[in-house]
Amino acid sequence: MAVAEFVCFTPLRQPPSARERLLDAAARRFYEDGVHATGIDTITSAAGVAKKSLYNNFSSKAELVSAYIDARHKEWLDLHRERSAKASTITDRVVAVFDAYIDHANDAYGKGFRGCGLLNTAAEFPAGHPARSSVRAHKEQVEKILAEDLESMTSEAEALELAEHFSFILEGAVARAGLEGTPERLEHARAIALRMLAAL
Repeated sequence: MAVAEFVCFTPLRQPPSARERLLDAAARRFYEDGVHATGIDTITSAAGVAKKSLYNNFSSKAELVSAYIDARHKEWLDLHRERSAKASTITDRVVAVFDAYIDHANDAYGKGFRGCGLLNTAAEFPAGHPARSSVRAHKEQVEKILAEDLESMTSEAEALELAEHFSFILEGAVARAGLEGTPERLEHARAIALRMLAAL
């Protein structure tokens, strides 16, 4: 009796939409060249779409910048979620935040690692601008993640204080890492955090 053969077909992934291509192109150009230095024509050319396509997907460059910030935020959360899922101890969970920053620094960049893309973006806008508020919300969420994990190791008050200290260490390290174009400062920051955790 013949045995029926079943062939499994992997569904083909749909090509990226115009919106996805525009957002990807904007992300690369904004990170490498800056938001204000990057014009709409540069983005549409890099995305391989007509200018009309940009305005069919984003009402303005400001909306594209907002979508870029949201995408960078999600990208970091995904890096952290992946690292946190592999953590076997509370200490591992806390330093997963540092590991996510290190993973970000080790990513491939056309013109090299330039530090935190969100902080770079915020620096281009005046105080009170919505872009700065969005970046601030991201940084506050990172600190909240640290505090929640630290609460398993110490009191709530000490966890909040330590989370703030770790945030300062992280931001200083990512700024120096961006200037130097290497994740080495972030690796040092991780080591400092481990020593502080061991002393609890």
